Amino acid sequence: MRRMAERKLRSRAQELYESRGQAEGHELQDWFQAEAELLKDTRLAPLYRHLRDVSQDADSPQRSDQEAVPCETGT
Repeated sequence: MRRMAERKLRSRAQELYESRGQAEGHELQDWFQAEAELLKDTRLAPLYRHLRDVSQDADSPQRSDQEAVPCETGT
């Protein structure tokens, strides 16, 4: 299921890219539009949301209880 959602998203983003004559500089716009369209699809939306949330959790750094203290150096 995960690969099916990823393939569908990539395929739609590619279609959007090609529909604009393969003009560069709109990659994120194409990706977000494809993502929004995918999330309208009720069969794939829950799966994609779950995969996106899991991915974001894995990418976020662990918080520590101590704050980093800037170090001042004399020049």
